Amino acid sequence: MNGQGSDPAVTYYRLEEVAKHNTSESTWMVLHGRVYDLTRFLSEHPGGEEVLREQAGADATESFEDVGHSPDAREMSKQYYIGDVHPNDLKPK
Repeated sequence: MNGQGSDPAVTYYRLEEVAKHNTSESTWMVLHGRVYDLTRFLSEHPGGEEVLREQAGADATESFEDVGHSPDAREMSKQYYIGDVHPNDLKPK
């Protein structure tokens, strides 16, 4: 057993912290309750870095889904994952 499902090593970030990372030097965003550091991906984003910068420091889930990202894009996002949004900051479903 490797304890899949609940990972004790997950880092939690408050939305207040994520909001501070809204520059081209540090670009974080939230997708589906997970926090991503997309700083090094800015120049590689097929849609241009401007669209990422517009969502920097915020929950970009709706925008991400509206664009209809490919399975490849979803798979690629995993390398930029840095942690989860703190449970107290998650929106109730």
